[in-house]
Amino acid sequence: MWLTLFGLGEVLLVFFLIGSSPCTVRAEVISLNVVFSIGTVTVFISLGVLFFWFFLNQKPGIGTILNALIVAVMIDISIAFISTPENYISQLLLAFIAVLIVGLGGGIYLVANLGAGPRDGLMVGLQQKTNLPIAAVSAFLEITVVSLGWYLGGTVGVGVLFFAIVIGPSVGLGLFLTGNLLH
Repeated sequence: MWLTLFGLGEVLLVFFLIGSSPCTVRAEVISLNVVFSIGTVTVFISLGVLFFWFFLNQKPGIGTILNALIVAVMIDISIAFISTPENYISQLLLAFIAVLIVGLGGGIYLVANLGAGPRDGLMVGLQQKTNLPIAAVSAFLEITVVSLGWYLGGTVGVGVLFFAIVIGPSVGLGLFLTGNLLH
């Protein structure tokens, strides 16, 4: 369930035309240049990221594999059923809801403790190897990914900045709600 929420939130950002999360920008632009869907490209990217885990001494769990697969499937399924609102205010409001959905899904996912997602494991592994603050490693990865996506022609808009600012508090809310519901 948590990963379906995560995938749904990701695809909602794509359809609201104000920019996606950094990793979805990258998958979007690659999918525009190959014959694969955004979801399929997301799986390939996740597998590529998992390759680097070997060098970072990270160990995947069942949640790692489910993250790569379920988020990708949700992206492709949602694309078939969601249309873009025409009003910019509606796009912004729904983008806010999308980030909350991603945060809630992320909070549930983290509480489940079934293994880090591919990007999270890369971030943690790099932090452990470099001893840099996790925020610095995360910012470096997000900036690198969105810059690459933008350079290749991906949709980069206010949504990327919005996602970067709101996702942390949104995941925190998801953790809080999940923690209170489970206790």
